[in-house]
Amino acid sequence: MIQFLKTNRLASYILTVLRLYIGWQWLQAGWGKISGGFDASGFLAGAIKQATGEHPAVQPWWADFLSGFVIHNVGLFNVLVPWGEFLVGVGLILGTFTTFAALIGAVMNFSYMFSGTTSINPQMVLIEIFVLIAGLNAAKIGLDRWVIPFLKKQITLEKLKSTLKNTA
Repeated sequence: MIQFLKTNRLASYILTVLRLYIGWQWLQAGWGKISGGFDASGFLAGAIKQATGEHPAVQPWWADFLSGFVIHNVGLFNVLVPWGEFLVGVGLILGTFTTFAALIGAVMNFSYMFSGTTSINPQMVLIEIFVLIAGLNAAKIGLDRWVIPFLKKQITLEKLKSTLKNTA
């Protein structure tokens, strides 16, 4: 199965459709927050409240993190969340830095799930895992087809220049 995801041409087409789908979900969510005056304070307060009771939806360690760090830096998160969602969407749709975008998307999905929100998050995580496993094959129909080889070449040239400079 892993070899199929990493190398098969049919898999690259299927992964492109899945990548476009989750990219669109992230892009819409991010743009809605960017253009709608997003404030995470209410969401965070609700998540912390869900950490009590006999069967809490939010684990105490996560609620401690939210109340001890995130709420004190809510201004930062009010910028990071919408722009992070939007940029993950752009990366997945264009197929640019695809595996990194999928990884950051999965981290955000898990953050929402840790905060007691299910919604579309488990479905998105599952798709993002397939994209992560597939690696570059998930972006063959995307800009990574050219971006990644270009960056590898640049890094190799810089290493070569550095090596030559150090030996001279």
